[in-house]
Amino acid sequence: MIGNIARRWRTLSGQDNWNNLLEPLDIDLRRYLIHYGEMTQVAYDAFDSEKASKFAGCSKFSRKDLFDKIGLSKSNPLKYNPTKYIYATSQVKVPEGFILKSWSREAWCRESNWIAYVAVTTDEGKAEMGRRDILIAWRGTVQKLEWVDDFDFPLVSASEIFGAESYPMVHEGFLSIYTSDDPRSPNCITSARDQVLTEVKRLVQEFKDEEISISITGHSLGAALATLNAADIVVHGLNGTKDRPNNPCPVTAFVFACPHVGNSNFQKLLESKTNLHILRVRNEPDIVPDYPPLGYSAVGEELLIDTRKSNYLKSNGDLGSWHNLECYLHGVAGWQGRDGGFQFVVKRDIALVNKASDYLKDEYLVPASWWCMENKGMVQMDDGTWKLDDHEKDND
Repeated sequence: MIGNIARRWRTLSGQDNWNNLLEPLDIDLRRYLIHYGEMTQVAYDAFDSEKASKFAGCSKFSRKDLFDKIGLSKSNPLKYNPTKYIYATSQVKVPEGFILKSWSREAWCRESNWIAYVAVTTDEGKAEMGRRDILIAWRGTVQKLEWVDDFDFPLVSASEIFGAESYPMVHEGFLSIYTSDDPRSPNCITSARDQVLTEVKRLVQEFKDEEISISITGHSLGAALATLNAADIVVHGLNGTKDRPNNPCPVTAFVFACPHVGNSNFQKLLESKTNLHILRVRNEPDIVPDYPPLGYSAVGEELLIDTRKSNYLKSNGDLGSWHNLECYLHGVAGWQGRDGGFQFVVKRDIALVNKASDYLKDEYLVPASWWCMENKGMVQMDDGTWKLDDHEKDND
C-alpha cells in the first residue's frame, strides 16, 4: 500500500528537488502527496463552520480523537499523534470567512480561529515513514472563492522575521494571520507563529537522538501559511538543536493550490536555504495560484495536474471544483501527464470527491456534501427537546 516510502523518503521530500519524479509522476510520490494532502483535509473536516454553534471557528474534535473521528485511522499505517492545536487572528482586516465568528452570545472566542495542528509519527508510523516525522498542517479558508478578489493586499516587509539583509516582502494578509496576537483571545495571547515554533522546538528537542524530518502542508490560504512557516523554521535554525546546530533535519512544504506569497527577494531567500524544499501542486484551471497577480514570484518546484481530464468528475467544472482539495488529491491519484489521460495508479476512493461538494458524476451514486456530523450536531435531550452539541473539549 505505501510502496517504498520508508526507503525513499529523503528523495520524496525533495532532496534532489524532485528531479525526474514529476513527469511522469512517480508512484511513491503520488502516495506521499496524497498522504500529506489528507493530513491537510483533516483540518477542513474537523473545523466547525456552523455559525449557530458557540464553537464556530474551533475544532469539533479533541486532539486525542482527531484522526479517529475524521476516519483517517482505518487501514492507514502512517500513524501520527496530534500534539498541539494552533490558533490564529489578524490585526489587519481580512475577508469574512478567514476568521469565522459565531452568532452565539456565548461564543467560545470572537477574535481567533483554529488554523492548524502539529502532529508527530507514532513508533508504528515512524517505521512506515522511515523516520520520525514532525507534521504541521495548515487549514485554508472555508469561504467560497469570492475571497480571491477581496484579498489583494500589498506587499510588506518581512524583515522582522527573515532579516533585513535580503529585504524580503510578503503578502500583508498572510503575514498578519501568521504573526498577529490578541490579548483578548485566550488562544491567541501569542501568535500562530509563536505557537507553532514553540511546539516545533519542543519536538525537535524531544526526538533529537532520532532521524527526524519536518513536513509542512496546507491548501489555499493554508498553503501560503505553510510556505511562511517552512521558511521561518529554516531561517531561524529550528530544524536543529543547540547542541547539534550543524546537523539540521530537512524541512519540506507540500502545498496545494498555493497563492503567491512574496516577491523575488523572498523567492531568492528560500532558494538559498539548502535544507528547505517546497513542492507546489497546481490544478491547471485553478485561478488561485495566479493571485495576487502583480509583484510576486513563485517559490519551489511545481507539479501541474489537470482534473478536467478525469472521467469521474462532472464536465461542467467551475472555479470551486478546480480549487477543491479533494479534487486535487483525486487528480494526483490519476494524473498521467500533459499528453496522457486519467487513470488511477494508486487506490483512491472516488466518494471522497463529494465530501463537501457535488463534483462527482451522478452515475456513481454518491450524495453531495455527505460529510457532516449526525443531525448536524443536534442531540435529543431526555425531555425530547433538541440541543446543538457539536464540540469535544480539547485536552490542551
